[in-house]
Amino acid sequence: MMPPSPDFSLHEIEQHFTELVAGVEDHAIFLLDENGIIRSWNAGAERIKGYKPNEIIGLSFTRFYTQDAIDSGWPQEELRRAASGGRIQDEGWRVRKDGSQIWANVVITSLRNTDGKLRGFLKITRDLTERKEAEERLRQSEERLRLMVESVQDYAIFMLEPDGRVATWNLGAERIKGYTATEIIGRHFSEFYSSEDVANGKPANELEVVKRDGRIEDEGWRVRKDRTQFWANVVITALYDTKGELHGFAKITRDLTHKRHVEQLQLADRHKNEFLAMLAHELRNPLAPIRNGVELLKIASRDEPAIQQTTVMMERQIVHLMRLVDDLLDVSRIVTGKIHLVSQPIDVGAFVERAIEEIQPAIDARGHELMLTRPARPIFVDGDLVRLSQVVSNLLSNASKYTDKPSQIWLTIEPGKDEVAIRVRDNGVGMTGDELTRIFNLFEQADTSIARARGGLGIGLTLVKRIVEMHGGSVTATSEGLGIGSELTVHLPLAKNAPATQAALSTRCAANGGPRRRVLIVDDNVDAATSVEHLLRAWGHDVQSAFNGPSAIEKAKHFQPQIVLLDIGMPGMNGYDVAKAMRSVPEFEGMVIAALTGYGQTEDRLRSKEAGFNHHLVKPPDPTTLAALIASPNAETLN
Repeated sequence: MMPPSPDFSLHEIEQHFTELVAGVEDHAIFLLDENGIIRSWNAGAERIKGYKPNEIIGLSFTRFYTQDAIDSGWPQEELRRAASGGRIQDEGWRVRKDGSQIWANVVITSLRNTDGKLRGFLKITRDLTERKEAEERLRQSEERLRLMVESVQDYAIFMLEPDGRVATWNLGAERIKGYTATEIIGRHFSEFYSSEDVANGKPANELEVVKRDGRIEDEGWRVRKDRTQFWANVVITALYDTKGELHGFAKITRDLTHKRHVEQLQLADRHKNEFLAMLAHELRNPLAPIRNGVELLKIASRDEPAIQQTTVMMERQIVHLMRLVDDLLDVSRIVTGKIHLVSQPIDVGAFVERAIEEIQPAIDARGHELMLTRPARPIFVDGDLVRLSQVVSNLLSNASKYTDKPSQIWLTIEPGKDEVAIRVRDNGVGMTGDELTRIFNLFEQADTSIARARGGLGIGLTLVKRIVEMHGGSVTATSEGLGIGSELTVHLPLAKNAPATQAALSTRCAANGGPRRRVLIVDDNVDAATSVEHLLRAWGHDVQSAFNGPSAIEKAKHFQPQIVLLDIGMPGMNGYDVAKAMRSVPEFEGMVIAALTGYGQTEDRLRSKEAGFNHHLVKPPDPTTLAALIASPNAETLN
């Protein structure tokens, strides 16, 4: 006789099950009857779902589902699948007692007796809301990163497979490299390298370095889809998972073609400035003995009008050549911001007088008459005496050049409440409206004919404008039209702390009126040294020369010069070294050392000051300035 098959009731199962899981808090574990009615409730269910046992037992489990899920019949579908398959697992949003939602992992298992009859269901729910929120935050972060990377247009950012094939492609990559994503994804990244680089194995070598070192950065030429090249900065980084397995590479490329062009232009500009400085030095060296020789000829030929006339002409042309060299260097320094102003309260009359003295021979040579109108009292501005005299000199030079027939040129100083106006007016060739808008541009000239009778480089007014603006002022040009003349006006702010009284500084100095000095000339250019020696002796001074640094120091010990005119650019022991050596000798204390050199840029002057020079003259020196220095060596030299 066979024993009867056990047939446990659902009630018996509930009692036994409740005892087992009642205290479990991490999982909601409860029983449903075959229709989905809740029959048991553990502590975890109360914690997760929010219902107490007496509030939920006997009710349908559908109340844990969203309305959308209920409307779609999903709760009943879960029971049907669990009944037919024995088990179903699902994840989705579920509803708590308070109406809030949780992300739940749900497992429903069918319960049957030994004869297979369905008795109900076991349902286990885990609250995965925190994990879901973390995953969502990660997903959103990854999505934001993806959108950011894909939308970046200034950088080509893309992924490579471990074998170097392109896996992703952003807008920057499309813009820089020229390929769309569909055109390039799946192709090898060697497409971006020149045929020479590919033949040399550069792409493969880069990946090997990245595998070994984790990262590589390189700059070089890369190739676009249309086979044009661009200068690229490339960073490739290896991507490994937590197990250390290579998943691919991240590659970031920047197009630095413009930056490279700028750097090349800057390098070319630096080379140009260095060349101009050297050119000026080399031009000034031969100009120095020529000008000194002309000065000697003037002294020796005072009673020979023909020779005097010739020497005056030669001097005028030498001064013109010197002005061209200086203007070329000055415009380069001003444009690059390397010019240095020595600003102090100065009388407008001082720099106007200096400019007139410089340009008067050129005005006289053209037969013009300069008409100067200035106030009786001093008018002070804060500025650089040398540079402001250069401004007025350039304006007077232009007025003289662009007035064909002998005529008058008017220079007027008009003080105002807060500024002073310096006007230079002529009745020369005049300017059109178009020329007035371009006249201050670099290399712009009114005379562009083949004959170019007036010469020049077209940089004088550019210098005027930049120097005046550096002083906080402005310059304007007006003209009634061609043949009616022009007027250029400089506006400068008045000095904030002008001295009560100050005599106008003059560069005039009588060559023969000063005391006799002992002067040592040091220059490796024998012609330059000899010509200065002859000139100073003609002025009545006691002069000796040395042609290198060591002999200069030795000769100075015996000669005991009061003034040393010292060249800087000498082979072996240069002028800076000689000056430092002389300053270290006690017996040379009080000796005045003046640079007499072809190097005249701001940094050269600063360096000579640091080396112990008292003054800095540029070759060829203006005879008046040189005479003033010899006569009063302890005064500030104007150069």
